[in-house]
Amino acid sequence: MSEDIFSRNELFWGKENQKLLSTKHAAVFGLGGVGGFCAESLARAGIGELTIIDFDEVSPSNINRQCTAFHSTIGKSKAKLFEARLKDIYPDIKLNVIDDFYLDSFDFGGVDYVADAIDTMRSKIELLKSCVSSDIPVISSMGAGNRIDPSKLYICDISDIENKNAPFISNIIYQLKKRGVESGITVVASREKPFVKEKLSSTEQIVTKSGENIEFTKITPASTPFVASCAGIFMASYITQSFLKDYK
Repeated sequence: MSEDIFSRNELFWGKENQKLLSTKHAAVFGLGGVGGFCAESLARAGIGELTIIDFDEVSPSNINRQCTAFHSTIGKSKAKLFEARLKDIYPDIKLNVIDDFYLDSFDFGGVDYVADAIDTMRSKIELLKSCVSSDIPVISSMGAGNRIDPSKLYICDISDIENKNAPFISNIIYQLKKRGVESGITVVASREKPFVKEKLSSTEQIVTKSGENIEFTKITPASTPFVASCAGIFMASYITQSFLKDYK
C-alpha cells in the first residue's frame, strides 16, 4: 500500500528518495494551525517516524484553521486525534505521541529534524536553545498569527528576519541572545504587518503529566484560515527537502 500512496511523490523525487524518507525521524512540537499541517504534510511525504507533542484539546475557536478541529472533536486531545489521523494517512508510520506540555526536557535521540510550532514563549525558547545545544536541525514558526496573506511568508535564518521589532519575534531573539544563541535556527516568518482588532490575554494553569503546575499568560492572536496552514506546509517542505538527495 505504501508504494501506491507515495507514487506521485516518486514521480518527482524518485523511489530511492522515497525509501530514504522512510528512514527519517522528525519531531513536531505543537499541533495547532501551524504544527498540525506540518505533521500531516510530513506524513504525506512519507517520513517514516514522527514524534508529535501537544498537551491541548480542541476548542471551538480552533475550527477556523486546524485540520483536526471539528464540532465532533471539541474537547478531545489534539495529540490523540493526530495519532489516528496520521495512521489513517500512512499506516506504516511509526508514531511517538506525547500528550503533554513541553517544558525543557526531551530526548532527541534518533531525531533528524525538529519543527517548532509552539506558541508559549518560555517553552519555545527552551526548545530552540535545546536544539542548538544538541546540534539538532530545527525550523521554527514566527509570525503566523494576526495575518491574512500567506504570500508574505518566507524562510530564513533567525539572524536574517526582516521585522525583528515585532513584539513576539523581538522577545524570542532577546531571550535567545541572553542564552548565547543568535543564529543557526531556520524560521518561517512573514513580511506582512501584524494586525488585530482587539488584544486578548488570559492567565492559564495546567498540570503536566508529571504533576507539575504551570501558570502562564496566554496572548490570543487573530488567526485566519490561511497563514498558519501555509506556514506549516512551508516547514514540512523545508524539512523534506533537507533529507532528499539530488533528484533533478
